[in-house]
Amino acid sequence: MGLITKLCMNRLSNFNCFGLVIHGFGREEIINRIKVSEGRGVHIWIVTANPEILLTAKYNAGYWQALHIADLRIVDGFGLQLAGWLKGASPQRQSGVELAEILLERAARKNQKIVFLGGQAGAADKSSWIMRDKYPNLKISAIQGGLISPSGEGDPTMDATMRDLQSEAPDILFVAFGHPKQEEWIAKNMDKLPSVKIFMGVGGAFDFWSGKIKRAPIFLRACGLEWLWRLYKQPGRWRRIFNAVVVFPIEILREHLGKGGK
Repeated sequence: MGLITKLCMNRLSNFNCFGLVIHGFGREEIINRIKVSEGRGVHIWIVTANPEILLTAKYNAGYWQALHIADLRIVDGFGLQLAGWLKGASPQRQSGVELAEILLERAARKNQKIVFLGGQAGAADKSSWIMRDKYPNLKISAIQGGLISPSGEGDPTMDATMRDLQSEAPDILFVAFGHPKQEEWIAKNMDKLPSVKIFMGVGGAFDFWSGKIKRAPIFLRACGLEWLWRLYKQPGRWRRIFNAVVVFPIEILREHLGKGGK
């Protein structure tokens, strides 16, 4: 495949949402981008963008700026994929949980070190043990971390956490503070962690891996109805799900119609 064809495909997969470029790449292209960054000796920051994240960015300038400096904003959510279709793109949807596990398997092969940071109490540690059993060669550790404000500022215990991270010197850092905290924290702290080649916010991945929360059946995920399963399992999330399923499409339509459908 020629360079021009590849560039055209990339343009067709990408689209703009609330002023942010969303990268609708498939897994092969995402891994290729990671390889390029590794070859250049620079880090890459992957945001698993979904409707909730984009809505927050629309109304929070600081958070929008944090997302803007990320290297990749992939499509993690059927609602965001629909937004891409509306805008004339053909984005591929990439589950953040599944992409993270691909990176775990890859890290085991490449002898890279991973740190799990954050999550509910005990979830990161349990997840690390489960993944160590699954990938025996994987070098992995878990750090709970302290409390993080919505703007990404840590409590006093985060100073010790940062020292631990610098001592561990991971190649890959998965951060599970939930949005917008994890992205704000990464934006503020990635320059303090020169060993890290891949930064990625993973939201509730540790809850899934540790068994605290069961993922939706595959057929619901394939149909873009994972939100229905989450509502069933966690009714307390109804407001977040309402924003993703109802408010986000309305805002996308308003943006689309406000630009004359372009």
